[in-house]
Amino acid sequence: MRRFFIVGVILIIAFHAVIAAVYPPVLYSLLIFGPLIILGFYDFFQTKKAILRNFPILGHFRYLMEAIRPEIRQYFIESDTEGMPFGRDERSVIYQRAKNVRDTVAFGTMENVYAAGYEWVNHSLNPQYVDPESLRVTIGGPQCEKPYSASVLNISAMSFGSLSNRAVRAMGLGAKMGGFAQNTGEGGLSPHHDETGADLIWQIGTGYFGCRDEHGNFDPELFRTKAVRDNVKMIEIKLSQGAKPGHGGILPAAKLTKEIAEIRHVPMGRDVNSPPAHTAFSTPTELMYFVKRLRELSGGKPIGFKLCVGNPFEFAAICKAMIATDIAPDFITVDGGEGGTGAAPLEFTNHIGTPMVEGLVTVHNLLKGFGLRGKVRIIVAGKVSSGFSLVKRLALGADVCYSARAMMMATGCIQAMKCNTNHCPVGVATQDAALIAGLNVADKSRRVASYHRQVLHSLAEMLGAMNVSHPGLLRPRHILRRNDDNTVRRYDEIFSYIESGSLQPEGAQPEPYAQWARLASADSFAPADQFD
Repeated sequence: MRRFFIVGVILIIAFHAVIAAVYPPVLYSLLIFGPLIILGFYDFFQTKKAILRNFPILGHFRYLMEAIRPEIRQYFIESDTEGMPFGRDERSVIYQRAKNVRDTVAFGTMENVYAAGYEWVNHSLNPQYVDPESLRVTIGGPQCEKPYSASVLNISAMSFGSLSNRAVRAMGLGAKMGGFAQNTGEGGLSPHHDETGADLIWQIGTGYFGCRDEHGNFDPELFRTKAVRDNVKMIEIKLSQGAKPGHGGILPAAKLTKEIAEIRHVPMGRDVNSPPAHTAFSTPTELMYFVKRLRELSGGKPIGFKLCVGNPFEFAAICKAMIATDIAPDFITVDGGEGGTGAAPLEFTNHIGTPMVEGLVTVHNLLKGFGLRGKVRIIVAGKVSSGFSLVKRLALGADVCYSARAMMMATGCIQAMKCNTNHCPVGVATQDAALIAGLNVADKSRRVASYHRQVLHSLAEMLGAMNVSHPGLLRPRHILRRNDDNTVRRYDEIFSYIESGSLQPEGAQPEPYAQWARLASADSFAPADQFD
């Protein structure tokens, strides 16, 4: 590369020297800067690339580095991926699928198949065809009057406020095109969600944004008027989230506009911090009655809650409350401690909350042990980006998946890591009108739909190669992992799975789940032995 660089510099200097000798200085300057001016005008008025619209001429350096990426991989791979949510190759696939360009690779696998941590699935000598359109799951238990047929991949919770209005609309229109759902995030329903006609999952957080009274408490009548809308398909109560479990949401004052303040029913001029805990309930039993109340107010729609798993006995307490009240949520969303796309304190991001895999296995097992798994669907969030990442999560116990980062990237995010500063250069995670103007909704919505379609196509092909007709038939035994040079184990050998009903009084009481059950009370989130 250095040789080509030196030759190129010599040729450029020689060319400029010849031009300077032939033409007068004014004409020479025109020859140099004229094309740049034309290029700048072209960048400003084109609508395909937000980075060029927002940063004419300078934005080309980003695409130049992208173009020469394969040649400089060995020099920059470590610095480029450090701290990034996705590695270089994973990001490339997301962009290619969003842009509907070829995503095949040459020269075989790009993974080291003999390295510890390598994972794969075994194919069948009797593969079958799986229709991507069939990859849907019905969400709605026995107490739900209006079940929802959900795609196995949907847009994760990202609020208007964290995202720009154009990013919200682009994702919503993409969801409408592709027949999948958009989670509103805890920022509430906005006109930008409504106008797309997409299926919506309305998330209710501890701030009750969009359904709160003047004191910040839950307003049932205001909730009812919005929850009965046809485009609202499910309601999700946010107990905690992966980025900052136990902390509550954060919207910096720099990103709070008058429109957002009106939608959330909050004052202007200061950070919007959600309380760490809910005021509408304080015990597992009260949570179940709140689920029942929302189901009634919404006209019988699926009601669930989202959490990042913390103390396992607290989730066991929720299971006991389900049994004691005979009320069950229609779905539970499990977020991993590694999740999150917005602002969060560093210590919370790095060191609080159970990672997605362990959290998913814990929730699946506790529901199964208490005999509740058949009533409740599990949605999982946490770095879902490809067909294989879907296969892994569905095999571990999930029914449906959310994607946040990959959907942002399909909308144009370049992982500039500026989400919390209001300076997102592509207009995705900012409220700066000048930056938002660079995001073309029509173009990005097609990319969101394309990304979703191609990931489901990939999932369907993988299932077919495995001779598995539906993701609901995936099991932990389908996934294999190399632990070291000489040991390969299946997921069901790595993670402990318990039998259905084994935590009921007559069950086998497997540990450590039985210990968590003994500590759990339907009437409190505190452990039973806290005063021992």
